[in-house]
Formats: sequence, structure tokens, C-alpha cells
Amino acid sequence: MAAQSDCGSFQLAFYELGALYFKLPQGGYAGIDKDVADELSKRTGCQFQTVLESRVRIWHQMSQQTLDMTVSGIATPEREQFARFIPYFSTRNFLLVSASLPARTHTADGFLAEKNLRVAVVKSFRHGALYDAWLARLREQHRVEEAADFDSVVRLFMAKRVDAFLALPTSLEPLRRKEMANSFVILDWAPSDVVPHGLVLSRQRVPQTSVEIMQRGIRAMHEDGTLEKIYTRYVGAEQARYLLLRAPD
Repeated sequence: MAAQSDCGSFQLAFYELGALYFKLPQGGYAGIDKDVADELSKRTGCQFQTVLESRVRIWHQMSQQTLDMTVSGIATPEREQFARFIPYFSTRNFLLVSASLPARTHTADGFLAEKNLRVAVVKSFRHGALYDAWLARLREQHRVEEAADFDSVVRLFMAKRVDAFLALPTSLEPLRRKEMANSFVILDWAPSDVVPHGLVLSRQRVPQTSVEIMQRGIRAMHEDGTLEKIYTRYVGAEQARYLLLRAPD
């Protein structure tokens, strides 16, 4: 593995989202993204100067080339113009709908047919091919509420300003433990979706040699079971296996 001087020091932005990154009751932060970054730094010598930001500001800064890197991002053709991606887990979204909605709304077409129903999402998030196409149709009808972060999305739902919202498995477990657990039904409309999430590295600010060092580090963490151990720590063994990359980069 490369020595510290081979990699460099980079500003890395975290964002709060479920088991990926969350504030501890006693102070400080924990989560999958933090542990992955900490382990990667230890293995490669890459130094990360971390900050906490909203996802909207992160993507703006990445697109403007004013931020070096961030975590658990989804590649799109637009984003690949300014960033490189190193996947370290894959997952898919679930739709959580109000438990009071009738069964006829539990399909994509059924929800669309009820013109009064609305959904909340985090601004700038991508959700996979099926959900993004469905959301595009809802946006045409002005039925999508966009919030700055996932906690704000949940608050919109609890305030009954929307009837549904999207969540990753890494966010489901914390929701199940809250008082709101009986207020929603979980729908899995895209069981075949595989949405890789990875480190997002500025094409302009992070040298290719550093990208390759981090790629090797992530690959080694996958191969020796370190990633699975990190996932298990936060979401349990069953979900951890589900998060594992099917074909490591």
C-alpha cells in the first residue's frame, strides 16, 4: 500500500443520513461513511479534513470544483463530468407511504392516479431508474416536495404535508425504532434495482494517482471483509450482505 506522501490531504464533506452518518447522543458522529473514510485513511495514508454539509451544498461545491470529495454518492452522466466515483456499497430505495392510504395507491400507477397525493424527496438525490422516472411524472404535476435533508423529509411526512417519501435501507432501521413506525407502509417497487454508492472525487482537485490509491484501498476493504464488518456494525448482518457490491470496482 502507498505511503502517506503518495496520496495527499483532501477536504471531505459528510452529510447526515440514517446509518450512513449520524450524531451520537453523547456528542460526535458515527456511521458507515465515517468508518469507511477512517479505515481508508488508515490503510492508504490519505488525509481527510472533514466537514459537515447539506447534500445540496455538497453537490453545488463539487460541480463548482470548490470541494475535493464526498461520500456515498450516486454517479450520473452529469456528475461524471466533474467527479470520479469509487463505489463501496450498492442498495436501492423503498417508498414509504402513509398507513392511512388505500391499497389501490400502493402501485406507481395507483399513486399517480390519486391527484391529491404528494411525495417528499431530498433535493439533488437520485433514486434509481424506476423511481426517478416516476418522480419526473409527479414533478410535472407539481406533486413533489423537495427538502434540504432527510430529517426534513420525515418532518414533512409526519406533519401530513406529503403522503409518501423515499428511503434507503440504511435509513429504514432508525425509522422503525421511532414512534412513527406504525405510521407508514414500506413498498418495494424496484426489487431489481442496484444503485452503487461511492466516494465522489473532484476530477480537477484530486490527482489521478490519489484516485488509484483510494481505489486499491476500497478494493482491499471489500476483499478482506472489512466493508461487510462496517455495514454489520450499523445495520445488522442481513442488511450488510445486501449492501455488499455485487462486482467490486
